[in-house]
Amino acid sequence: MKLKDLFLKNHIFLAPMAGITNSAFRQLAKEFGCGLVFTEMVNARGLVEGVKNAWKLTEHTSQEKPLGLQIFGSDPSLMAEAAVIGEEKGFDLIDINMGCPTPKIVKNGEGAALMRNLPLAKKIMSSVVKAVEIPVTVKIRKGWSREEVTALSLAERAEEAGIDLITLHGRSREEFYGGEADWSIIKRVKEVVQIPLVGNGDITGPLAARKMLKETSCDGIMIGRGAMGNPWIFKRIDYYLNQGELLPPPGVEEIVKVALKHLKLLIDLKGEYIGVREMRKNASWYIKGIKGAARVRRQINSCGTAGEMEDALKSLIE
Repeated sequence: MKLKDLFLKNHIFLAPMAGITNSAFRQLAKEFGCGLVFTEMVNARGLVEGVKNAWKLTEHTSQEKPLGLQIFGSDPSLMAEAAVIGEEKGFDLIDINMGCPTPKIVKNGEGAALMRNLPLAKKIMSSVVKAVEIPVTVKIRKGWSREEVTALSLAERAEEAGIDLITLHGRSREEFYGGEADWSIIKRVKEVVQIPLVGNGDITGPLAARKMLKETSCDGIMIGRGAMGNPWIFKRIDYYLNQGELLPPPGVEEIVKVALKHLKLLIDLKGEYIGVREMRKNASWYIKGIKGAARVRRQINSCGTAGEMEDALKSLIE
């Protein structure tokens, strides 16, 4: 897949997830073959005004490239300014968030709320596209609710605005992450736009990935929750799509080894105190389904040091 001058080695992307897809998570995703990763969503206003927390979310390493900066906001000029900052900081593309369903975002007319205001959504996209030379993409949902399905209309406006790629999550804002993603809306949007379309929602492994590609004819896939504690998903999907064979899932020793690497990357990024505490949820995802996981999860949730976390995880293979 090629976006302007940006070449992607495959069409398997990691979804931006707030509080999860930091630099440590992204480095592991790239190590396991993910074609494109994104920052957690960054407040455009915070970036423009120099807010420390917003700038912190843009920290990255060269190993993560190609890397997209995902921004959110409802002011076209601020979004354009934030995009310029992203380009200057060396990001390979800008992604506009028009799908976040959380109340604190939509109450400000941002994220998924923009699916109810198509004129403003188009103005934002046009402003960002005109402001930068790098590719600009947009992440949207099926619509606001079962009654308000605006993905088709918004996708058409995205193409008119000069957007290079659309990612579509097959759920409405009303559904958040519940129920089943509607892949038929991805198929319908693919039939009306000429730019690349990436499908998102309920891709849990290689078989689901192939099924989405076959049923919707989308150009790529984006994986969110399926990658939590499971960076192998990218390698396994890529291998299956290219070779037609299923790689075996990782064994317990491999899972513990990668979880410990994730812990080290988090500590390098945020220091031991915060890194260990942020690793608690990640470690729980890694060990889900392993014999003895319930016992180890209880230990993990009280770990305060890297040594304690390491001992807890290693006890699964003793």
